[in-house]
Amino acid sequence: MKGIILAGGKGSRLYPSTMATSKQLLPVYDKPLIYYPLSTMMLAGVRDILLICNPEQINQFHTLLGNGSAFGISINYAVQSEPDGIPNAFMIGQHFLGDEDALLVLGDNIVFGSGLRELLQTSIKNNPGCTIFTQHVADPQQFGVLALDDDGTPNHIEEKPRYPKSNLAITGIYAFANDAIKLCKDLKPSARGETEIVDLINVYLKQQRLNHINLGRGFAWFDTGTSSALLGASQFVETIETRQGQKVSCPEEIAFFNGWLDLHQLKQIIKEMPASHYSEYLSSMVISFEKVKNFKYHGSGERDVYLVNC
Repeated sequence: MKGIILAGGKGSRLYPSTMATSKQLLPVYDKPLIYYPLSTMMLAGVRDILLICNPEQINQFHTLLGNGSAFGISINYAVQSEPDGIPNAFMIGQHFLGDEDALLVLGDNIVFGSGLRELLQTSIKNNPGCTIFTQHVADPQQFGVLALDDDGTPNHIEEKPRYPKSNLAITGIYAFANDAIKLCKDLKPSARGETEIVDLINVYLKQQRLNHINLGRGFAWFDTGTSSALLGASQFVETIETRQGQKVSCPEEIAFFNGWLDLHQLKQIIKEMPASHYSEYLSSMVISFEKVKNFKYHGSGERDVYLVNC
């Protein structure tokens, strides 16, 4: 499976902060917003990623992320000149995807919770055609909403309904089979002139190829399209990191524990970083890891030993 991160859009709800930059480059506490969906991709085990952004910001993204080698992954870039809707990502990325399936993550979404790695990887492995992730919210009118039958089977999906039939909001993480490319070509623009992701999902629903994963109370999900949501996400990350002493969505750390960077590579990457709390965190992680790397825990590898000791 390959990955697509959709980081386009004008960020008009965050004006004037987005006049000169993309909202995905704005900070969420101690790191750029784009690090969070990128980390979601990496936790899902996806290493080959296409980042779609506005033409004005492509150089900024490349300066920040490069080709992805610092994270043990490969990042390609493409532009979305006009806001043509989320399904347009498949049109832009069809040559990149080839005959591979796709994990699509919106660039302004943050998901955090224990067991997220296993949940994502299992869902991808068992994807029947389209897998969506939902969470119970207090204001479903602001999102795409999934309605369920009495037995819990997905019944219908509606975009920002005036009278929602449930409180299950669809998050910005989607797994699609490769035929999504073909299906997107048949979608008609909505009244706002864009193709809608809910229309594509409903096609899979009609074909009985839709899988629904509800993120329970143990997960936090942020759609950071507004200033208040961006602030709330920053406060959440600050609270978690300060109390636990562990970073939320640190791509270098994820790459290391995925086995995509070895210890020598990680040390070299840290060496090239300027002095900061971020580089200090990674340095302390390396020191802690080296203290336990020769200790075996029931036959586990060094990385597992470190996680147990954390």
